[in-house]
Amino acid sequence: MIQRPRRLRKNSIIRELVAETRLHKDMFIYPYFVVPGTGIKNPIAAMPGIDHFSVDELIKDVELGLKCGVNKLLLFGVGEEKSEDGSSSYSENSIVNQAIRALKKEFAEELYVITDICVCAYTDHGHCGILADDYVHNDSSVELLAKMALSHAVSGADMVAPSDMMDGRVGAIRACLDEHDFENTGIMSYAVKFASSYYGPFREAADSAPGKGDRKSYQMDFRNGREAMKEALLDEMEGADILMVKPALAYMDIISNLRENTELPIACYNVSGEYSMLRAAAKEGLVDEQAIIMETMHSFARAGATIIISYFTREILEKSWL
Repeated sequence: MIQRPRRLRKNSIIRELVAETRLHKDMFIYPYFVVPGTGIKNPIAAMPGIDHFSVDELIKDVELGLKCGVNKLLLFGVGEEKSEDGSSSYSENSIVNQAIRALKKEFAEELYVITDICVCAYTDHGHCGILADDYVHNDSSVELLAKMALSHAVSGADMVAPSDMMDGRVGAIRACLDEHDFENTGIMSYAVKFASSYYGPFREAADSAPGKGDRKSYQMDFRNGREAMKEALLDEMEGADILMVKPALAYMDIISNLRENTELPIACYNVSGEYSMLRAAAKEGLVDEQAIIMETMHSFARAGATIIISYFTREILEKSWL
């Protein structure tokens, strides 16, 4: 035989030399859930190893994370006042705005702060926009999201990440930020966000489950791959700097197809359900935890993601698994 592919798999040295996919610590973003109060670091039952943090405890945890290279965060606010119009989402004193200011004061340029832009945790009905006759009204919701994004930029966020899946929200947020001289605030769009069963643990963590109905009129139908490309490329045209696919594990075909259709950086969100499934399997001794986590991370990169948002980020970097 002339061709013997196994020659390049003979030992770890040659395997490392010819590896096609490589991970680096700078690819990873770590999500945090921030709550009002002080002295709070409470475990989230549905997501073992992940906590709710008050701002003071967040500062302590981020300081520890920075020592192992966790320098990019995605912030979610939890526990704010809920209302029909979600107005607490853009309050100057929202818990996310408090966290941004505290993080930037403490760590300045050491830390890159990204904030989730969605109002599901701020509305009393739990939907990602303004309800009108039991239907999420697109354009009024976009106005609300732009206000929220602007408030975060004013507080010092480096990048905003709209996750609502309203039509035209990236363009509206870009225009709003530019109009107020925040042209350097980036947008990482949840460009392809599917209506997925993988979000279950997150909805407990963020207290954001819809009170009635579901999100299928705005989040994407998981059967539609071509529509995913349409959504992503529209966000690129509207000014997104990074395009995200969410969830990640069951949607690597989408990541791969998007990689072939854009020059923008591609992020994927290794979501709560994916995280908690692996944790549960490892706890039962069904899988080797480190091995399956790292296999999963490499699969995202192999599909075409250059940015990975994962609840495993802290553990991967702390334990030097890369």
